[in-house]
Amino acid sequence: MRRLLEFPSRRLKQKTESPLCSTCSKLDLHHILLHGVLYEHPILLGPLVEVLAKAGRCALCGLIKTAFQRFWLLDKLPADVDLGGVDLGLYAERKGNLIAPRPPERELCHRLIILPSDRPQVVYDILSAARSNLVLHIQLMQEDARVFKRRPDVHGRRVGDVVAIDLVKKWLNLCVAHHHDVCEEVWWRDRDEELPSSVRMIDVKKMAIVPYSPRSRYVALSYVWGGVGAEYQSMRDNISQRMTPGGLDESILPATIVDAIELCRRLGERYLWVDALCIIQDSAADKAVQIGVMELIYGGSFVTVFAIGGHNAHAGLPGLRKGTRTRHQRIERIQNLRLSVPLTTLASVLAQSVWGTRGWTYQEVMLSRRRLFFTDEQVYFECLREVFSEDVVAENTHVPGSNHPLRYTGIGGFTFNTRPRGGTAHEFTAGYVVVVREYTQRNLTNELDAIDAVSALTRAIAKAFNLGGGASKAFRYGMLITDLNQTLFWHPGDGPSFTRRRSVPGLRGTWPSWAWVGWRGAVQYRHNWSNAESYPRIAGSLVDVWYIYEDGNLVELDVNPVHRMIFPDVEKQVTRYSPPSGRERIVVLLETVKTQLARLPEGTLIFYATSATFKVLKLAGGPPTNDGDGRYELYAILPSHGPKSENAAGRVYLPSDLSSSELEFIVLAYADGQNDLHDEEAHGKRYSTSFLYVMAVRSLEAEGDGTSVLGCELVERVGVGIVFEPVWLDARPQEKLVCLA
Repeated sequence: MRRLLEFPSRRLKQKTESPLCSTCSKLDLHHILLHGVLYEHPILLGPLVEVLAKAGRCALCGLIKTAFQRFWLLDKLPADVDLGGVDLGLYAERKGNLIAPRPPERELCHRLIILPSDRPQVVYDILSAARSNLVLHIQLMQEDARVFKRRPDVHGRRVGDVVAIDLVKKWLNLCVAHHHDVCEEVWWRDRDEELPSSVRMIDVKKMAIVPYSPRSRYVALSYVWGGVGAEYQSMRDNISQRMTPGGLDESILPATIVDAIELCRRLGERYLWVDALCIIQDSAADKAVQIGVMELIYGGSFVTVFAIGGHNAHAGLPGLRKGTRTRHQRIERIQNLRLSVPLTTLASVLAQSVWGTRGWTYQEVMLSRRRLFFTDEQVYFECLREVFSEDVVAENTHVPGSNHPLRYTGIGGFTFNTRPRGGTAHEFTAGYVVVVREYTQRNLTNELDAIDAVSALTRAIAKAFNLGGGASKAFRYGMLITDLNQTLFWHPGDGPSFTRRRSVPGLRGTWPSWAWVGWRGAVQYRHNWSNAESYPRIAGSLVDVWYIYEDGNLVELDVNPVHRMIFPDVEKQVTRYSPPSGRERIVVLLETVKTQLARLPEGTLIFYATSATFKVLKLAGGPPTNDGDGRYELYAILPSHGPKSENAAGRVYLPSDLSSSELEFIVLAYADGQNDLHDEEAHGKRYSTSFLYVMAVRSLEAEGDGTSVLGCELVERVGVGIVFEPVWLDARPQEKLVCLA
């Protein structure tokens, strides 16, 4: 790092200057911001702990402390985190451009960036969970851009006590005018599909609930319900009154809804959709209709307003009224330059909010094409192409080559912004696995909502990719059935626990174990099994036909097969696994045992596979997926017998409190190879698609007298893993009819 004397401070005429420490007073910030400082040669500022200690008497150290508090979540770190070994440097570089042709480097906005020499692992883990910005910025305010003969673009902007509605209108107008191909003509949405007449809106001018009028523009609201009673909700006994002019009494509405109504008026929008008011809450029939078109409601809104501040519906929309913002900018005048720390990024605000923990709100944001987020600090705008905020001048027409620091700090979408080209088999699955990962990290007040709260997204995916039969056939229990050969292989994700949903209030029976909805806790796909960067991918399906028991019948599922790539040279050298054929046998079986079907649990998967027993051994130092109850850990899979029974043949994630050292496994698919998954010296070197994806299962007593159903034992999922193919063949697996409940 450079010594400070390389950039001595010039004697500048100061106006109400903030005090500086001896280290910071030697910096020439004008020179640094004008010419930049290379990342490779930062200026040394000293140890972090010393900078933090000087924050009360030095304005620049104070800004640096604010940056660490905001982006390292300094005040939330465990007390025993040692920051003593962290030294700080400073560099400066350009941070974006909004016009074309691109101006010379010297005319572009530059920011100061604080560079820590180290980042303790615990800090990194906390920041990752909070989706915090890992880069620590200090920005020059727009009023001082002229000092450097620069445009105000990408510089800091003062955030007032109340949001500037004209700025919000500017964001909306920019999107409408310049993002028509992406944000207006949303590719996955059928433009001709209208909301049904049963959908209602709030007319903010008449203060009445009215039927939706075709082609009407409306605003939707997403918020946290808690903390209020039911008196403000629409019910069967008050809906008629509310549908008369003036019939909606604003005085009984919680602050968030009152503010949303006022926001619509200021924006010049007449119609607002709010679930608690536009859905008859004590009518199961009305709820079913409205939930059934939720993708149209949020997907069709002109803009959705998200109430991120606070814990309940009384919190209001921070910044709409004076005195409602609880966090503010810190701006310091240093060497006659006004500097501030950018406010928290949108993604980080959402990750740390109560709103971000709620299950229902996930699909509301994913389906919305334009979004206004009201937070304790400021208002953010995000559409399918841009992210804007009050504290940064980033408004632009998206000219080629334009960029700014906010653009990739939003929450994003559930699929591609434009229609994908070519085949879609992996494309819709890629979007689905992201949805599952993010949705299952959230909580539901009512567990019975676990499927409904994501059903609008599954319908949108089914429509977007023309999945046969729509969402009702393409999805079961939240699982993408069309690609079951891929989506069956989920794992417990990071979270406090992962446990089976044995019972759900209001649900008859249980959800099946093979579906992630049958479990409480976060779920993820594509889990690493070793220290390698990659993960085993599905390389070929090995179940020829899948059936599901539902509504008293066995129904064949429409599942896309995954075809294994065959390399003749490899095939000649190895013995390959040969899967059983199930189609004809299941058809014959159905004719003889129809009377037993009623004893199957709803949602049971029926298929033919091979089964074998293996030992499992917890790997020392293996990474747990979660802590507390329901902890899962990585186990080695070993042969049950023989001279190589101590040599690992694969891996599997299982509960840490597993009571048995032996488990039954069934084969489901081929998998790509990966290093460090088996003992090559004992079992041989890997080759193309030399692993098998397997599922560990255990017996589940059938309803009634506990005997088998359809001649097979009912089993439930314990975990999924991979086994080296030759070891599986040596285990002499047996063909069996699998009833996976």
